[in-house]
Amino acid sequence: MNEYRNDDCENEDNSEQEQEQQCETNDIGIVAVANAPYNIHCLTIIGQIEGHYILPPQNKTTKYEHIIPALVAIEQDNTIEGLLIILNTVGGDVEAGLAIAELIAGMSKPTVSIVVGGGHSIGVPLAVSAKRSFIVPSATMTIHPVRMNGMLLGIPQTLSYFERMQERITCFVTNNSRISAERFVDFMMEKDELVMDVGSVVDGNTAVNEGLIDRLGGLSEAIGCLYDLIEEEKQKRNEQECEPKKEQGEVNNAPAHDN
Repeated sequence: MNEYRNDDCENEDNSEQEQEQQCETNDIGIVAVANAPYNIHCLTIIGQIEGHYILPPQNKTTKYEHIIPALVAIEQDNTIEGLLIILNTVGGDVEAGLAIAELIAGMSKPTVSIVVGGGHSIGVPLAVSAKRSFIVPSATMTIHPVRMNGMLLGIPQTLSYFERMQERITCFVTNNSRISAERFVDFMMEKDELVMDVGSVVDGNTAVNEGLIDRLGGLSEAIGCLYDLIEEEKQKRNEQECEPKKEQGEVNNAPAHDN
């Protein structure tokens, strides 16, 4: 039997593959603009942060096993000059959220976060993990103590575990923002703010005034800040490259001394 390949069929297959790749790219939130001043990566953290347990299919989730490899790839990709993180999350798994926040805070590339809609619960550490953080005026952030679902043992060790977990969150937030630990705990333990819970809901203006978020602004301000950080990073890199050359030139031009 003679075998043959139809070029039209091959082109159709390639077109389908490109469409599938484009869909996958859109699903993880990559934005690449050819005529932009700098090549930045847009990462969206939306819905509920899914951790070690799979949430129901009707929930809009951000899976940490998808975000973590994406952050590693962004850090290694030399074509990506900055990272923009858009947050609209209700919170979720504490350890998964902290893991993502720690990775963002440890990146060498310029990073800017912007809270739109809400950055609740574990979304607070995620919002402050970037080098610069923004929030729109209409957005809110809920600050409350750590909670856990399921059966718990009523023993002192359980309370100690919750206390240490809360200390991890408090330390991360205060180390990556201008709010003090005492003020953050005050918001967290507020009793008259929420109807059936302990904690506080702060709007955009309050979050900035309290030092939790750096600036109040929208998308254009966040992108503009990211561009400024990229320019500063490039200027710093150029200065570091010029310093060894300058020192080498000074050594070569040093006058010779007779013994």
